[in-house]
Amino acid sequence: MDTVVHKADARGTANHSWLQSFHSFSFANFHDPSRMNFGALRVLNDDTVAAGMGFGKHRHEDMEIISIPLSGDLEHKDSMNNTTVIKEGDIQVMSAGSGVYHSEYNKSKNSKVQFLQIWILPKERGVTPRYDQFTLPEEALKNNWYQIVSPNKEDQGVWIHQDAWFSIAEFDPGLEKDYRLHDSKNGVYLFILEGDIMCNDRALHHRDAIGLWNTDQVTIETIKQSKILLIEVPMSF
Repeated sequence: MDTVVHKADARGTANHSWLQSFHSFSFANFHDPSRMNFGALRVLNDDTVAAGMGFGKHRHEDMEIISIPLSGDLEHKDSMNNTTVIKEGDIQVMSAGSGVYHSEYNKSKNSKVQFLQIWILPKERGVTPRYDQFTLPEEALKNNWYQIVSPNKEDQGVWIHQDAWFSIAEFDPGLEKDYRLHDSKNGVYLFILEGDIMCNDRALHHRDAIGLWNTDQVTIETIKQSKILLIEVPMSF
């Protein structure tokens, strides 16, 4: 098994007064040749947007973009005529494909919004742009890996144009949990949203991450109450 550890305080940062962003991988003015991607996972930004502020209309293409709100309300508008508001418990996906314009704004005039912005490199280029979102059932994450993203339209959660699977879980302390990969050629990137865990003899804390590959299974042990995002992606494609 091969591993890479990304500690929270080693992430790239950007502070634009209205936006505080932490970059797990090279993005904008943060460039680290050793942190360009983890397989098909290209971007994982941990963003906090001030009240009433946001990202104006801009273009993307050939990227699978997943947004996961952690608190607050995020308003989405795009050139496919979608206008929606997503909040904690929602998962949003946009396949940029042949090209799409969108904007993301904090819907609230009084409080911040926190969300994860994740980009996955697609296995097909030039696909027809699409938008979808999904709301997690209450208590779905309790001591359980709950799938939120997959490559299959019929599966639980939302789907994307890549052989990738996302799961989220909220684990009580003192538990040992396994995750079996869908394909041994894939890797798993664990992002610790809250809490403390052990994985592959490494202690990981709030906003730390670990990537593991060349394995069929990963095991975590929770030290404190923990919430974890798991991203399984092809390591080559």
